[in-house]
Amino acid sequence: MKKRKTVFANEKMIKRQWYRLDAAGAVLGRLASKAAVYLRGKHKPGFTPQTDCGDFIVIVNADKVKVTGNKAKDKTYFSHSGFPAGDRLVSFEKLSAAQPEKVVRLAVQGMLPHNRLGARLISKLKVCRGEPKQYSKVQKLEVA
Repeated sequence: MKKRKTVFANEKMIKRQWYRLDAAGAVLGRLASKAAVYLRGKHKPGFTPQTDCGDFIVIVNADKVKVTGNKAKDKTYFSHSGFPAGDRLVSFEKLSAAQPEKVVRLAVQGMLPHNRLGARLISKLKVCRGEPKQYSKVQKLEVA
């Protein structure tokens, strides 16, 4: 009788590619979930949950991303300095005007695992404000 063996991906088996997502006119959540799937490697048939088998993602035009409903006014980002009463709340409008790359990066980071693997995955994400020429030849993905 023939036994079937489960094959787990390792560093030698993984072939990484570069993909480019255009955020112009895209909804933030849909863009972030698409990027998270490709960063994690869930689109590949040999996906292994505990291994970094994902690809590199470049998100361009981060300053042109949009949100639906009243999120532009109501959504807030929380951070704390570590000191007593050191909490800071920044609205989506202010943060997207000052640092649109941070808005996109935080959205993608929230959809990745919150452990050492997630830290490795987020390092493969590049977010740009405009559309730099160095990423023009990278394979393009469509945001649904």
